[in-house]
Amino acid sequence: MLFGAGLLVSLLPFVILLSAFASQPVDDDISLRLGLDRRAAGIVDHLFTSAPATLNAATATSLVFLTAGMLAVASSLQQIYEKAFGQDHRGIWDLGRLSAWIAVLCVAVVAESVAERPVSAVAAGGWLAPLVTVAIMTPFFWWTMHFLLDGRVAWRTLLPSALVTGVFYGGLGVFSKFYFSGTITADSKTYGTIGAIFGIMTWFIAIGAVIILGAVAGAVWEDRRN
Repeated sequence: MLFGAGLLVSLLPFVILLSAFASQPVDDDISLRLGLDRRAAGIVDHLFTSAPATLNAATATSLVFLTAGMLAVASSLQQIYEKAFGQDHRGIWDLGRLSAWIAVLCVAVVAESVAERPVSAVAAGGWLAPLVTVAIMTPFFWWTMHFLLDGRVAWRTLLPSALVTGVFYGGLGVFSKFYFSGTITADSKTYGTIGAIFGIMTWFIAIGAVIILGAVAGAVWEDRRN
């Protein structure tokens, strides 16, 4: 839950601010990833409607703090993998390594969105999209583990964790299609438009659970196999 909360307060505002600078709507990507129907997607659309951002002291300060938050999230993920694979924690932040991971994360998220959109538009695309997610995110998580662990764990040892994490992430996409539309619609009736945040918060906590359980399940599998 703490890791999911870190994603919520750092990754989501970071993406929103960058999208505002690029004059690109972020609500479509969120709706796609949560598998929302038209009604729930409309609620999310109202939640994130904003004008293009302009660079001033306030937005520059926000970018600094959000970047620091993203570095903290990357460091937390590094510690999760160190604990899962029994590696000693290196107390000092490797800013270059953490920053490089954030950059690759942005590329992976964009690649997943670009690949999922045409698949989701075709017949039965709702069931093919999770396969695209697994195909893209499994190599990303495999590389992430090896990169954040600074090569201290062999690629072969990390493969089961990467596969399980990718499958869990794809499974989260299937679960989202059945769960979040109704939840966001119900919460918006109770709390207003801001109620959609509760559904998005649950989604980020689920992502944290997927990442942690995937790493631990693969590590246990590899340990039992040996």
